[in-house]
Amino acid sequence: MSPAQRRSAPWLVPLMLVLAGGSVLVIWVALALYLQRQAGWMALAAALDVVLVLRLCGMPAGPRRAVLGALATGAIAALALWTIAATQMGFAFGLNPWDSVLRLGSDHAWTLVSLTTTPLDVAALVAAPLLAAWWTR
Repeated sequence: MSPAQRRSAPWLVPLMLVLAGGSVLVIWVALALYLQRQAGWMALAAALDVVLVLRLCGMPAGPRRAVLGALATGAIAALALWTIAATQMGFAFGLNPWDSVLRLGSDHAWTLVSLTTTPLDVAALVAAPLLAAWWTR
């Protein structure tokens, strides 16, 4: 199969990143709430998911794919940490998770995340975008 036949539509990559990233986000948040920890190691699973999506969608290799992989992994991790902190606070106030995500302020979210994140979580959160960029190049 020639490379011209293997190329995909340009709208496929963002759509698949949103769908796959949203799936990993939901799994990460549910797992963190079940374990009552941040589960920062899930950032590595998010990086692997992003790498697989970018490769399966047929995006050409290069620095553009590496940067997109790192940014998508970082965005998934940031949204997961925000959602975990907001959901835990929302449970205390009797709010639904989607209501608490919209009401949580950035300073309060930063405080909650910094209090509950372990050094192992920080290492995984820092390594995940770097690994995604390296694996997708």
